[in-house]
Amino acid sequence: MKLLKKLLYILLGILTFVSLLIIVGAFNPDFLDRLSDFLYSCNISHKSGLLDERKEEPKNLSVTDTVNSDSSYTSDELLQNISKTGKNTRRETTYVPPKKSVIEVPEEVSDRSGYVPVKETNEQIDDKEAETLEKELTYGETGDGLTFDTEFYPYYGMLDISLQKLYRQIYANAIAVNGIFTPVEKVGPEQLKNVFMAVVNDHPEIFWLDSAYRGKFSGGGICMQIVLQFNQTADNLAESKADFDAAANGIISEAQNLGSDYEKEEYVHNALLDRIEYDIGAPLNQTAYSALVNGRTVCAGYARAFQYLMGKLGIPCYYCTGYAGQNHAWNIIRLDGEFYNVDTTWDDTDQNTYNYFNKTDGDFSGTHVREDLSVYLPSCNGEKYEKQESSEARNGKRSLEEVGLSSDVVLTGLNDYYQDCYSRIMQNGGSGQFQNVVENADIWMQCYDAYNSDAYSEAYMNRVLSELNAHSCEVDIQAEELQDGKFLLTHNITIDY
Repeated sequence: MKLLKKLLYILLGILTFVSLLIIVGAFNPDFLDRLSDFLYSCNISHKSGLLDERKEEPKNLSVTDTVNSDSSYTSDELLQNISKTGKNTRRETTYVPPKKSVIEVPEEVSDRSGYVPVKETNEQIDDKEAETLEKELTYGETGDGLTFDTEFYPYYGMLDISLQKLYRQIYANAIAVNGIFTPVEKVGPEQLKNVFMAVVNDHPEIFWLDSAYRGKFSGGGICMQIVLQFNQTADNLAESKADFDAAANGIISEAQNLGSDYEKEEYVHNALLDRIEYDIGAPLNQTAYSALVNGRTVCAGYARAFQYLMGKLGIPCYYCTGYAGQNHAWNIIRLDGEFYNVDTTWDDTDQNTYNYFNKTDGDFSGTHVREDLSVYLPSCNGEKYEKQESSEARNGKRSLEEVGLSSDVVLTGLNDYYQDCYSRIMQNGGSGQFQNVVENADIWMQCYDAYNSDAYSEAYMNRVLSELNAHSCEVDIQAEELQDGKFLLTHNITIDY
């Protein structure tokens, strides 16, 4: 009877508590929002496994549950390591992986994957061997003094300070083709895997490094030896590098002369599609070398080549891995402070497309889901270039951005055009070239008629000749129709004194 009474009291207490919550929520809706946020943040922390309390052993990663991609942030703020926990107040900028169950791969690209995740081989050794390794092995190259800008090397920024030291060591030994060394930091198997993955994902230029390694661990789970694995390009590395640089520079030299970052991106995208054939059996197909030198690769090769070329052009571009029906790799690129997904592999079909070019996470949510460290890359919510048409789709018409101009320079009337021409010639001190943009075809035809009828002389040129003490001039104008009906006018002015 007493037990039944206690149960009734407990039930009454629970009902009373719930009733109070309902009453408080009715008068103060913000309270329920705060309660929801609290429960949400607790759930994220539990699922991610990255925000647990620190134990004596260092954690695998030290990151927040969010990566803010606000374009107003500096590169250091963008992907910096954060060891604090707490509620995300900008949840809309966080990448939220869609469920694998909703992924549906279009038939025309269903066989275009081939990414192989990092493979580790871990061996536990006895105390005697561990002691021997500790005495005999060296650090090899430590990488002391190296720095990595997280705007271009985001995976480095996902690690805490101690793991960044190990990252620099692995990078330096890979560059030196030194395959065996003992780590500079005491790490466990998962930590080592995350650091190795970060190095591989950040550095497509180390094409001779396989995405696999071996580690020996003491009974206490501490890594005593790291063994890197290199592919056959390391056998004659100088020649391999020369071939790689020649192939890459052939594309870079053409792209770097284009006006905007978008134009450079589009050129590289098309150049890769023209040069590469998808081949699941291609040798070295997890490397940029297979794409640029051999011209045959899988998604990993496409993505690493795109990452490398865009980085060399000064445009942040990241290697992103996950699931798209199979293990898959693609890219995330930053243009004008906004981030976009790019899948060059899936655009390289019988008819090259832009179906997976500069897409948001929403666009990719039904076909791609990020995994591993890639979930901490910036979310892709760019708008400016999401709906941008290709040059072919625009029949060759360029945008203002592509010619390096902004909308505030567009001239909306003939008198504005005359005044701009006068100012530009005087700034040049006479002869020279300048460009301006008129709003539409009607204004351009008025300009055209003014030059044919010599009306331009009275409008502004006689004033120019008078102020420069010149006798005559010759004006040559070329007109290019841009997007949205605007016209770019290029003037070549020759003044005779």
